[in-house]
Amino acid sequence: MPMPAAALEAELRAAFPDAEIAIDDLAGDGDHYRARIISPAFAGLTRVRQHQLVYAALKGKVGGELHALALETAAPGAGGR
Repeated sequence: MPMPAAALEAELRAAFPDAEIAIDDLAGDGDHYRARIISPAFAGLTRVRQHQLVYAALKGKVGGELHALALETAAPGAGGR
């Protein structure tokens, strides 16, 4: 069963409450999303570590109910805009 964009955004907002988050449904099927997340939690972290934090926040949903997720992450002022 696909994950609605609102549910994805709610999960991300719970994990990164101070973040700017934008979700795009890439294929219109509720199964392939791009998430842009600009969060102070990412300050000083590598892009790989930022993505690991996002995947951890989604608790194993990527590859399951969320088939594909393209991530764009940054700390505020770190080229995220």
